[in-house]
Amino acid sequence: MHPSFGSSVSSSVKEATRSDMPSAEPRYHRIMVKLSGEALMGAQPFGIEPLVVGTIAGEIAKVAELGVQIAVVVGGGNIIRGVSAHEQGIDRITGDSMGMLATVINALALSSAIEQLGAQTRVQTAIEMNEVAEPFIRRRAIRHLEKGRIVLFAGGTGNPFFTTDSAAALRANEIGAEILMKATKVDGVFSSDPETDDDASLIPRLNYTEVLQRGLKVMDAAAIALCMESEIPIQIFNIRVPGIMKQVVLGDDAGSWVGPKEAV
Repeated sequence: MHPSFGSSVSSSVKEATRSDMPSAEPRYHRIMVKLSGEALMGAQPFGIEPLVVGTIAGEIAKVAELGVQIAVVVGGGNIIRGVSAHEQGIDRITGDSMGMLATVINALALSSAIEQLGAQTRVQTAIEMNEVAEPFIRRRAIRHLEKGRIVLFAGGTGNPFFTTDSAAALRANEIGAEILMKATKVDGVFSSDPETDDDASLIPRLNYTEVLQRGLKVMDAAAIALCMESEIPIQIFNIRVPGIMKQVVLGDDAGSWVGPKEAV
């Protein structure tokens, strides 16, 4: 059996959140973090790896110590994907509903790990389930952020046919986030798939139109369009690099940046 989430958070991570104090002012005041469900799997083929959840929780807690307001949207692909369920014979709407429920499981797991590091959290869901989380209410979410609580948005948009990337872009717009940080398992946006092409190169800066025209696998087109409309930049980086989220918040241009054309 896996250890409990409490025992999975190492003492070194807890110590880092207490002692790794900022040496500079944060670039951003309010951020949206998009985590894929696969990021919680670790080396497992399926499910949640408590040690990985604890490490990611530590990364988020260190950013919270800077006084930055943090919202998080987490995917559910480590448990089930609506598209995959559909391919296995489940109708698409039911499959997407199952995927939305998977994101709630992940959000609760991450919330528990963050709170064991001393930070306060709130989980809000797009599908009402009052016994385990709050319903999404925009003004309440903003109030939580203003009080220093980390808000985890679960349940996607609450509608089928929309990805959690779209949910992250939507919520980023609704709460007035200054940037959408996509924490992935790769170092950023590449010219081609780096796992199959040795000549693939990292693209450090792009504009929204380039991403859409070139069909680059940053986020789905609906998410890019939402960010483009409000000019919310997107930073893509490898969450497995220790301390990288804090570096980005402090102004490091790690990974790839997608934004308005004039800012490139």
